[in-house]
Amino acid sequence: MKRSASLILAATIAASPAVAWAQKFDGLAATPQMGWNSWNKFACDIDEKLIRETADAMVKLGLKDAGYQYINIDDCWHGARDAHGDIQADPQRFPSGMKALSDYVHARGLKLGIYSDAGDKTCGGRPGSRGHEYQDAKTYAAWGIDYLKYDWCETKGLNAVGAYTTMRDAIRAANRPILFSICEWGDNKPWEWAADVGHSWRTTGDIYPCWDCEKSAGSWSAWGVMRILDMQAGLRKHAGPGHWNDMDMLEVGMGMTEDEDRAHFSIWAMMNSPLILGNDLRSMPDSVKKIIGRREVIALNQDPLGVPALRFWKQGPVELWAKPLANDEWAFMVLNRGESALPLHYDWKQNAIADDLSKREVDFKKATWHWTDAWTGKTGDTSKRLDATVPSHGVLLLRLKKGA
Repeated sequence: MKRSASLILAATIAASPAVAWAQKFDGLAATPQMGWNSWNKFACDIDEKLIRETADAMVKLGLKDAGYQYINIDDCWHGARDAHGDIQADPQRFPSGMKALSDYVHARGLKLGIYSDAGDKTCGGRPGSRGHEYQDAKTYAAWGIDYLKYDWCETKGLNAVGAYTTMRDAIRAANRPILFSICEWGDNKPWEWAADVGHSWRTTGDIYPCWDCEKSAGSWSAWGVMRILDMQAGLRKHAGPGHWNDMDMLEVGMGMTEDEDRAHFSIWAMMNSPLILGNDLRSMPDSVKKIIGRREVIALNQDPLGVPALRFWKQGPVELWAKPLANDEWAFMVLNRGESALPLHYDWKQNAIADDLSKREVDFKKATWHWTDAWTGKTGDTSKRLDATVPSHGVLLLRLKKGA
């Protein structure tokens, strides 16, 4: 009965153009969202102690100051629905309740995110939001939730556009600005319809911590970093401030090599994917801290122009990528997908860069640009050949500023 009432209300609201709040909240995700999510490392092994300690670690490690702000609880936080159909947190895992947890996170200058699913059940078998969209959104608002990741399991018979629009409208009706992260794995091409529905949308299935692999689970697969990058072809034109292509959460510190982690983080930054950490922030080596906290790389992701990178040259395992930035600057990335280190001797004058999307171009024959290596701080300019060694499964990442 509750489901029918909820669906009727959702249909009425969606069909009425006069309802001013039937739209997503503006002013959120002007740049790609940054934060942490529990799933990649902990899956269902979560509780309020982990969330509190992660919030503390984000502040203590300086990650909050570097731009990370969301602490996101993924699947398996759910208890049962009560007699009124209101969702409850698992009383064993979250005995203090979600409102107390959000207060704790907010007191540290951070924001709390939560997870649900458009279907009857979540991917982990907990209660989904189907038929309870307005009820759940109202509950999340009362708890002080700031971010909703909304999955796509157990959705047989549902239309993706309708299901996600219903939850968007439910969030708006709850009258609390909540960043809406669409997680339907790119199955229904959300980049074509979701700009007015969510603040980001997944473009692929789940990520897996490997360089170039497919991890099959039978009916679905998880993908390595290179596979996900290749799936972004043709999608950059759909992303921009307030609506981002989401290449899934980061696997930095989750088993790849240091060069692969650095490349992974660089690629996500260049492509304007949300930077959502997935490792254990409470215990990680300095090498991982240095990667996820590298502000010069984060700045490329958070650049206000909001234009993802384009690949403008490829030969064998070597690719050249460029990203237009605000203030007439550029980012330049050399990606070595190969199995051996690359001795690079690059003549800047051999390639001009033209981007139809941003209407920006640069011809290194006409002007000299000064560059800074975003990872090492090394400097140089385009009047001289670029000589470097790019490691296997690694990148060279530069920020370019036009000379006087």
